[in-house]
Amino acid sequence: MTIWTKFAGAAAVISAVFTPPLLAQSTIIEAGSVILDADSEPTGPAFIVIEDGRIVEIIMAGGTDVLTDEDATYIDLSDKTVLPGLIDLHTHLSGDPSGDFWRAATTPPEYSTLVAAKNARITALAGFTTVRDLGSRTDQVTQMLRRATTEGLVPGPRVVTSARTISIIGGHGDTNGFTEHVNDVLDSGFTCTGPVECAEKVRLASQYGADLIKITATGGVLSQQGRGLEAHFSDAEMSAIVDTAESLGLRVAAHAHGARGIEAAARAGVHTIEHGTYIDEAAARAMNEAGTTLIPTLMAFEGIRQNLGTGFYSPVVENKIRAVSEFAGTIVERAREYDVRIAFGTDAGVFPHGENAGEFRLMVQGGMSNREALAAATIVAAEIIGLEGEIGRIAPGFSADIIAVDGNPLADVTVLENVDWVMARGRVIE
Repeated sequence: MTIWTKFAGAAAVISAVFTPPLLAQSTIIEAGSVILDADSEPTGPAFIVIEDGRIVEIIMAGGTDVLTDEDATYIDLSDKTVLPGLIDLHTHLSGDPSGDFWRAATTPPEYSTLVAAKNARITALAGFTTVRDLGSRTDQVTQMLRRATTEGLVPGPRVVTSARTISIIGGHGDTNGFTEHVNDVLDSGFTCTGPVECAEKVRLASQYGADLIKITATGGVLSQQGRGLEAHFSDAEMSAIVDTAESLGLRVAAHAHGARGIEAAARAGVHTIEHGTYIDEAAARAMNEAGTTLIPTLMAFEGIRQNLGTGFYSPVVENKIRAVSEFAGTIVERAREYDVRIAFGTDAGVFPHGENAGEFRLMVQGGMSNREALAAATIVAAEIIGLEGEIGRIAPGFSADIIAVDGNPLADVTVLENVDWVMARGRVIE
C-alpha cells in the first residue's frame, strides 16, 4: 500500500513526476499551509511526501484530514506556513566579522575549516538551505565544506563556491597591509596581470574545483587598499576572464562598487554584479544589455556601518565605509528605477552569520514587494546558480529543501527572520 492512500476525506493530488523507488526512506510533513513558490498563494492545509531527499507529492487536504504511514517519519507542522528553503547568493562561510586584517597571518586553514562548519549550521538554521560562497580564506575550505554538507557529515546548506577570489596585484582581494615577506607567504596565487595570466587563473580555479569564478572588478571597502572603488581590471583582462570561464562552463560574479567598474564588468559579460553601490543609468544600461543581475548585499552595508567609530576597523577602511554609506541605502531604489534584475545575497561574514534574512526588510524598504523579495531568494536565485529545476520551489522531483515559519511571508516578508524548522536535502537541521 502506498503512503498517499491512507488518509481521511477528499484530497487533491499534485502528481509525482517519477515513480518512487522501493524501500525508500519516506517522510510525511503535515503543513498548516504551503507556499509552493513565490508566484503562488498559500494553499491551506496540505501534506508533503518526501522520499530519499526528494519531494514526491503534495496533497491538498481539508483541516481534519490525516495522512499517515507506519513506515514513514511524520513531521507535524500543522500550525506553520511551509515554503521553499531560501538561497543566499553571497556568503563567506569561512570567516566571521573582524576588523583585524592581520589575522590572515595568524589563522591556519584548519581553524578556518572549523569556522566554516560552524557557520554552515547557523546559516541553515536561519532558513538558508543553499548558499553561494564567494571567497574563502584558504584554498580548499569551501570545496571540502561543499562535500561534507552533501554527504551529511556536517549539517548545513548546499554550497556553491567560487573558492578563491581572482584579483589584481595590490588590489581588493589581494594581500595588503603586511610587509613584503609576509605578503609573499600569504599570496594564494590568484592575482593576475594581463589577459593571458588572468585566463590562467580562471583555469586554475576550475582545477581547484570552483563552481563559478569570483573577481574583484573594482576596489573594495574592507581591504587595506585605499585607492578608490573604481575599475581594477582592464577591459581586456575582464573579457579574458569571462571568455575563459564560459569555455569551462563557469559563470562569473564580479564584486563591483564604482559605476564605471560596474559598467565595464557588465560589458565583459559577467553574470552578476555584487554590491553595485554607485550604480547609475549607464551602468544599468550595460547590465540590462548583458543580462547581468544585481546582488545588492544590503546587510553588509548595515553591518559595517554599525561598527563605525568603535575602533573595529582601521582608519583607511573607516574612510571607505563613510564614503559608501551615503549611497548604500538607495542601491535597490536606483536599480529598480533602471529595471535591473535583482537577486538575494547578503555578504554574510561581514556581519554575523545567521542574520541573513535581515536582507528582506532592507529590500522591501528599497521598494521591492514582499513577493519580489521572496522570489529574489528562491526562484530567481535558483536560476542564477543554474539549479532552477532542483531548488527554489516545493514541487514533485525537487530537492526537499523546506522551511517553516509563523505567518505569511507574502504579506510580511520579515517573518523569515524567525525560521522555526529547516530541512535541507531531506535532512532536518537540528
